[in-house]
Amino acid sequence: MIPTARPLRVLPGVRLLCAILLFGLSAAHGAPVTPPAAAIASAHPAATQAGEQILAAGGNAFDAAIAVAATLAVVEPYSSGLGGGGFWLLHLSGEDRSVFVDGRERAPLAASPDMYLNNSGELVPELALNGPLAAGIPGVPAALDHLAAHYARLPLSQSLAPAIRLARDGFTIDAHYRRLADWRLEVLRASPAADEQFLLAGEVPPEGHLLRQPELAGTLERIAARGRDGFYTGELAEQLVAGVREAGGIWTMEDLRDYRIIERAPIVFDYGDWTITSAPPPSAGGVGLAQMLGMLADLNINAQDRVTRVHLSVEAMRRAYRDRAAFLGDPDQVEMPLARLMHPFYLVGLARDIDPNWATPSQPPALQEAAGEPADEGRDTTHFSILDKEGNRVAATLSINYPFGAGFVPPGTGVLLNDEMDDFAAQPGVANAYGLVGGEANAIAPGKRMLSSMSPTFVESDQGVAILGTPGGSRIITMVLNAVLALTEGGTPADWVAAPRFHHQYLPDVIQHEPAAFDAEEAAALQAMGHRLEPVDPGMFGNMQVIYWDRSKQRVQAASDPRGQGEAKVLTGAP
Repeated sequence: MIPTARPLRVLPGVRLLCAILLFGLSAAHGAPVTPPAAAIASAHPAATQAGEQILAAGGNAFDAAIAVAATLAVVEPYSSGLGGGGFWLLHLSGEDRSVFVDGRERAPLAASPDMYLNNSGELVPELALNGPLAAGIPGVPAALDHLAAHYARLPLSQSLAPAIRLARDGFTIDAHYRRLADWRLEVLRASPAADEQFLLAGEVPPEGHLLRQPELAGTLERIAARGRDGFYTGELAEQLVAGVREAGGIWTMEDLRDYRIIERAPIVFDYGDWTITSAPPPSAGGVGLAQMLGMLADLNINAQDRVTRVHLSVEAMRRAYRDRAAFLGDPDQVEMPLARLMHPFYLVGLARDIDPNWATPSQPPALQEAAGEPADEGRDTTHFSILDKEGNRVAATLSINYPFGAGFVPPGTGVLLNDEMDDFAAQPGVANAYGLVGGEANAIAPGKRMLSSMSPTFVESDQGVAILGTPGGSRIITMVLNAVLALTEGGTPADWVAAPRFHHQYLPDVIQHEPAAFDAEEAAALQAMGHRLEPVDPGMFGNMQVIYWDRSKQRVQAASDPRGQGEAKVLTGAP
C-alpha cells in the first residue's frame, strides 16, 4: 500500500489536492487530452538520450524519469545521485490526476538538535557540510523503485540499463565537473573512496578524461535486480552503514530499513486563467509560489512599469521567505498553518502592507549579521522535465545539496552521500550554507525530513501546459516564480529559460541579480527605493528545464537553460 498524506482541506482560491483524488483539469478545460509529440529536457545530454531510449522501447514518462534520474546520478555526481533525494511531480493522463512523490532525505534516528554545535553552543557549519555526519538517509533509490512499481510500464532493470552502462563504461569529464571538483577538492581527498572515484591521483582529472565508476554500476545492478531492498537491506546496506560509522557518522541499519517514500498532496492554486500545481512541504516551493503570486495578482503586477514590477516582486519574495523561515518544515512532524498562509484574505493583507514606493527593511540592521550570503553555486542540484505522447508528465528536482554533497563515499558502494542535514535550521536564527535563516519548525529531529526549496511545477490552462523546474538552492522558488510570470505573458520556452533573473530571500536583505537583469536606469531607480543590489554570475542562477505543450497550436516545445550544458528534445517519433 502506498503511504499517503492526509487530504488537505480545499480553500477558496487555493486548492490543495490529495494524491488519491481525481484531478479533472484537462477535461474541465476542454483541451486536447494527448500532445502531438513527446519531449525531454534535462541538465545533461546523456540523461536526455537515456530517457529517449526508454520511450522508444515502449516506456512511458515514468519509465523515462527513472532512466533520466539514474543517468544524472552517474554523469552529474556534483548535483544528484543515489546518495541523495528529490521530488517527483507526476501527472497521470489516463486518470487525469497529479501526484507528488516525496523522496526527500530523512535525518538519522540518532540525530539531535545540537549535533552540529560545539561545547560553547556555537554552530560549526563544516560538520553539516563535509563528511558522513552531514548525510541524511537517501531517498532516490526508494523513489526509483516506487516509480517502477506503481507508475512505470517497463521492468526497473530495463530503465536502469543506460545508467549502468555509463557507470561501467564511463563518460567524459567537462569543464563544469572540473570547476566543482576543484572547489570541493579537499573534501573529496578526505574520503579515500571518493578520491579514487572522482579524482585522478588525488587531483581533478583533465577535461575529456573518461570517468568510470564500476562500484556505482554494481550498486545500480543490485537495485535493478532487487528494487529498494537491493539498497536499503542486505550486504550493500551493511557496507553503507559500516563505512559511515567508521568515518564518524551515525547511520544504522534501522535508518535504511525504515526509509519510506511518501505520496503527498500537491499544492494547486489559480493565477489568472492559469492553474499551478507545485510542491508541498517538505518543500517550501508550492507555498511560496502561492503566496507570491497571490500578492502579485492583488497588486495587478501586469499593469505596472518595469521598475515597479521588480519592486513589487521583491517585496512579495521578502514576505514569502519570511513565512518560510517562521512556519515551514516536515509535515509529518510539524503543524503548519498552511490554510492561513495561502488564504486569499491573508495574501491581500500582505500585499496591502507593501509600500509601492519604498523597500520594506527585512530586519533592523543589527540583526543582518545573523544572515549569511546565499551560496554561489547554482547548478549543484538538478532538474528534468518529461512529457510522453499519452500526456503523462514528470517534473523532477533532485539534489545532494552542496557540489559533490558531503564529499564522502562509503567504501565498496560507489554511492556519494548528500549533505542535506545543512538544510535543517541547525541553530534557529543562524543561516545555513545558502544564507537561509530557519526556526523551530525546521529544527533537527530524529527521522525528520529537512525543508527544501526544490519546486517541480506544472502550469496549465486551455492555452497550454508547461512542465518546469530548476536547481539553484535558495533561489529556486524565485526562479520558478519569474518563469511562471514570463510564461503567463507569452513568449517561448527558450525565452523563459534565458531571461535574466533576480532574487530576494528576506535575509540577507539584498536583491541578488544577474548582470543583465537591470539596466543602469533601473538599478538606480531600485536603489533610490531603498533596495540593495548585488550582481551574481549568470552561471550561479540555476539550470532550468522546460517543456511546453501549446494546446492552441497543438505543438510541443522544449528548452534547456543556456547557463548549463543540458539538452532538450522534442520526440515526434516516440511511441
